[in-house]
Amino acid sequence: MSVIDLSGLKGGLRELPPLSLYIHFPWCVRKCPYCDFNSHELKSSSGQSVQWNPQAGVASGGFDEMAYVETLLRDLEYSLPAIWGRSVSTIFMGGGTPSLCSAQAMDTLLAGIRARLRLSPEAEITMEANPGTFEAEKFRGYREAGINRLSIGIQSFNPQHLQVLGRIHDGDEARRAIDIALSCFDNVNLDLMYALPGQTLEQALQDIDTALSHGITHLSAYHLTIEPNTLYAVRTPQNLPDDEVSADMQDAIEARLAAAGFEHYETSAFARPGKRSRHNVNYWQFGDYLGIGAGAHGKISSHEGIVREMRHKQPAAYIQAVADGQPVQSSRKVKRDELPFEFMMNLLRLTGGFETRLFTERTGLPVSCIRNELQQAIQQGLLEQDATTIRPTLQGQRFLNDLLTLFLGDGDQ
Repeated sequence: MSVIDLSGLKGGLRELPPLSLYIHFPWCVRKCPYCDFNSHELKSSSGQSVQWNPQAGVASGGFDEMAYVETLLRDLEYSLPAIWGRSVSTIFMGGGTPSLCSAQAMDTLLAGIRARLRLSPEAEITMEANPGTFEAEKFRGYREAGINRLSIGIQSFNPQHLQVLGRIHDGDEARRAIDIALSCFDNVNLDLMYALPGQTLEQALQDIDTALSHGITHLSAYHLTIEPNTLYAVRTPQNLPDDEVSADMQDAIEARLAAAGFEHYETSAFARPGKRSRHNVNYWQFGDYLGIGAGAHGKISSHEGIVREMRHKQPAAYIQAVADGQPVQSSRKVKRDELPFEFMMNLLRLTGGFETRLFTERTGLPVSCIRNELQQAIQQGLLEQDATTIRPTLQGQRFLNDLLTLFLGDGDQ
């Protein structure tokens, strides 16, 4: 572990970074066994799991969507002093499954946001959706409400793999969802996973080819990882591909998407020219984001430093906390010694790296404070640097955790 010398450095930001808004919807029809996000299975008033019926609208008895929208807007109002006067350039509604909500609820939410915030006229507004919740009329309503980008959690088109992953949709529903999405939106992302239990290289590429055949503009391809506090961590699935096969899948997927004209711009993100996720790029460039909703995280900068926040995770506890005027469960100022690692943890996910000046602009620290760490990374073949840019090499992209370890401070400042 490196000990970064920050003695004698005052730090401080001269300009504030771009600001985004993240909104968390904590409910899902079913909790997937690999998922470590803050999501909670819908329950009826009797405590039974809710059976989702797309033709019936929002799951009956699952949650009061308008009450939750009202809570979100009240949470936003409590947060306004920390971001007063700043313009919001992107909104991302994630979960959970935001598409469990009706178009009317989304319209009310976005109208309330516009009334309270300076929202850029060209703002990118993304909503996550799962195939089991698709209905053409509802998604046209989302578009009319102002949502202009959709991210669909497909994960796979293969019925066996979908069953192992605990998804509520099948391959036909996934393809139908994409067609509905593209009839309403011209900017659509698909989430796919690879290195699935029992998956072959040919099957992984078949998922990619199916996605490409629909003409989507953005693809997120994630390696399945076994995360703590998930069902998979307790009962790890059999027949997971080994490291060599998984690496072959990654190489083949990257090659197939490059041949199709997609730019590989972040560890797991691929986009047609001009279709990168602006919201996620702001994350990866160490921009600011206000997070509202149950379990939402936020990063807010001021000229005094950077603060990270987290809302209450349990929906009922969050709703009550907002009612009590205390939506934030925890808040802490990022220590100066932590800033180099936090910055690099985001920026080095970008395959093209970053302009060197951005380090000082986003952390308030001079690049000279990490000179030794940069040299170590370059000598190990993990980074390359020219007069204006620092970027990970292909080896650095493949061994990102090893690269990031070089920038860990001692955490005392």
